[in-house]
Amino acid sequence: MGPPHIAGFKPTARIYKMAILLAAAVAVSLTMWMASSLLGTELAPSLGAKLPSVLGGAKQPVAGSITTSVQGSARVPYEDPAAPGARVNGAMVALVRNSELDGLRKSIRMFEDRFNRRFKYPYVLLNDQNFTQEFRDGIAAITKNEVRYGVLDNTQWAYSPSVTAEGTAEMLELNKNRYMYGGSLSYRFMCRFQSGMFYRHPLVRDLDWYWRIEPDVEYYCDIDYDPFVYMRDNGIKYGFTIAPREGRYTVESLWYHTREWIKKNSDLLPARSLVNWVMGTDGHYNLCHFWSNFEIVDLSLYRSAAYESYFRYLDDAKGFFYERWGDAPVHSIAASLLLAKGEIHWFEDIGYKHPGMMHCPRDAAMHSKCICDPAKSYTYRSACQTRFAKVNNMNKERMLQLINNSEADYRSFNETAPELAPA
Repeated sequence: MGPPHIAGFKPTARIYKMAILLAAAVAVSLTMWMASSLLGTELAPSLGAKLPSVLGGAKQPVAGSITTSVQGSARVPYEDPAAPGARVNGAMVALVRNSELDGLRKSIRMFEDRFNRRFKYPYVLLNDQNFTQEFRDGIAAITKNEVRYGVLDNTQWAYSPSVTAEGTAEMLELNKNRYMYGGSLSYRFMCRFQSGMFYRHPLVRDLDWYWRIEPDVEYYCDIDYDPFVYMRDNGIKYGFTIAPREGRYTVESLWYHTREWIKKNSDLLPARSLVNWVMGTDGHYNLCHFWSNFEIVDLSLYRSAAYESYFRYLDDAKGFFYERWGDAPVHSIAASLLLAKGEIHWFEDIGYKHPGMMHCPRDAAMHSKCICDPAKSYTYRSACQTRFAKVNNMNKERMLQLINNSEADYRSFNETAPELAPA
């Protein structure tokens, strides 16, 4: 069948050629547009932008597709669920405000791409206020995995029973210019909650494992195995990535009270532990700690009789509010006191950044899965990280000897906070 005949019109070879090219271009454009719609991504932005005029309408999002504010992050189709029994009873847990939606979306988007689209662990999001519908919708658009929302009650987001609101206000005023968050009450609530309350929350108390995530963090490396399962199978209870030093003035009396607790509760301590990672040969605290904004933990550690006793003792000592004891040094000292070196693991292969510090593996095999610069990694310059690699377990008898022979590492607060001074 030949071309249609139009009176008075004589098509030329050039017109035939242009018509064929135009038809081919439209066919290719339609094919690419349909493919991108099915996958939830724009495979050809330049063509996609022109297609609505050809189809007679604006391009509409595909129902159920994932949208993200992270530039350059294309959606990758979710894989089949992990095999039954392959995962542990764990979750990703974040304490977050409604105002941190954008930061948490960025974190989850990267975390999904690097790990969780494959392993499909649930997220537990906790807040001291009710989550807004905008927040829930924003998270639902970034992950297909289960998300559980919880609110803290007035015993979890609260003062230590040993302090008063008036005394706390006085100390906040005194410390507001001495160190970061020196005058922040909400930061004190957060540190106390993360130190000894989060694992008691109804959404967390039935979990065996947790992986802490936070807004505005970055994961640089593909994680093609399950760290939870790796830890379980290798008898590891605590995992970290970055180990810096704590600010001395935020924990001026923490080690004093830790020493007193040790003396009174040595029966709760194991025969050998990695305590000399946080304690020097002088029996004093060297300020090393695991940066707890990233930690993967067997929650039996925090639920143990020893840890519960330690937290209660510290809570009675007032330092969460009258100083600024952070959950990072509390977790780290406890892990070092209660665990052997083989139960603590540095995840060197997990590239990670929290505002202020980053880790990027320099091992060639590890780095092949990463998008970061090892030269900018803090960890390989950290004295605490180097110490972790070098020290070994210490016997309890030796630890007690060092502690009993050392002078109390305690700064007197008689002039500024008499109620903090030891009895």
